[in-house]
Amino acid sequence: MDILKLTHFNILSIRENVSDFQIEVASNSPPSTCPHCGCLANLQKHGNREQICMDLPIHGKRVELRIKRQRYRCRCCNRTFWERMDHTIDEKRSCTKRLLIYVEKESLKRTFVSISDDVGLNDKTVRSIFSDYLNRHQETFQFETPQWLGIDDMQVIKQRCVLTNLEEHTLLDVLPNRNKDTLVAYLIRLANKERIQYVTMDMWKPYKDAVRAALPKAMIIIHKFSVLCLANQALETIRKQYRESLSPKERRGLKHDRLILLKRHKELTELDKELLSHHPSLDIAYNRKESFFDLYDSDSRQKAYVNYHTWKAKLPIELHAAFEPLTTVIENWEEEIFAYFDHRVASANTESLNKLSGIMDRLGRICSFEALRAKILFSEELAKLSKPKSQCRPETCESEAKITLGIDIFALIEKLERGIP
Repeated sequence: MDILKLTHFNILSIRENVSDFQIEVASNSPPSTCPHCGCLANLQKHGNREQICMDLPIHGKRVELRIKRQRYRCRCCNRTFWERMDHTIDEKRSCTKRLLIYVEKESLKRTFVSISDDVGLNDKTVRSIFSDYLNRHQETFQFETPQWLGIDDMQVIKQRCVLTNLEEHTLLDVLPNRNKDTLVAYLIRLANKERIQYVTMDMWKPYKDAVRAALPKAMIIIHKFSVLCLANQALETIRKQYRESLSPKERRGLKHDRLILLKRHKELTELDKELLSHHPSLDIAYNRKESFFDLYDSDSRQKAYVNYHTWKAKLPIELHAAFEPLTTVIENWEEEIFAYFDHRVASANTESLNKLSGIMDRLGRICSFEALRAKILFSEELAKLSKPKSQCRPETCESEAKITLGIDIFALIEKLERGIP
């Protein structure tokens, strides 16, 4: 029985142990011409050697092929050569080509070490195979450069930089870190980077410096979510300080106070309002937080600017320290923060990325970041296609429709919640 199903080899012997098959094989298709001079049927055998090559596992056991490889001498040109194996063997990795494909697919789902244990290749070889696979696909998965570029943070074991198309709600890439040099290198390589008019980001100076260096004409906008988070953090600081001044019994009476303070005013129940009324210090701080949130209802940059300074002037002295991180950030990022009121961007992307970050952080503890990134970016079924820009003949429309706008974030979250297949 031919357990290998390799048409170019005959099996000479099979040895089996607890974890491996050792199968001796020889080629069944000897060469008919000399690769040097092209002479026909004038070859003689000139020694052989054993070459070890790994193949696909069989019955959960590693397969080691011991290939009896023949050398020939051409009587016409007197030169020697080894019989070809490139139809089946990847000479660079000493494995069969079908094992190479298997490793590429498995590396998207599993750790390199686990694959190495299963197939018998060195884990560095597995990583090298995956790296080549990644580079091949990198060239074919080029996304259309957007007008609105989003730059955010994502937690996948550590902080990463994630880039999105804000108008299409698609993911463009996840970078290994959030350093300035890494982002600059990415932005410079973008095709048609001059299309980017607006860049929305968090208040992280390396992002700002990178955009200024690579996209000097783009307008930087700080998303309101980043600013509002600082207002919530100020209120949380006040809440913790206030609880420290209470007795254990009084603290028990403030159960769920954190969740109440995170609510918007219109979401408060009568019980929530009653609780706040019994704690004036928290009530005042909560109303200051709500007043700051209301700034984002301003219908122009000028009104938002005036409303902010009115809010700041009315901030009680005892709350200054808690809200200082917020007011300092607004002072340092004033132009970028108030630019939001001229060019508003919806919060759907930010909320979705927060959810996606949590899922990817969990998955990042199962497989490598490189594998997780590849699994996401190379998912053709999740790629959002651009619509044809004009009426055209079918043969020309087909190529235009294949331009992708990135990976659909909502579809990606749905897929990852089901687990990586």
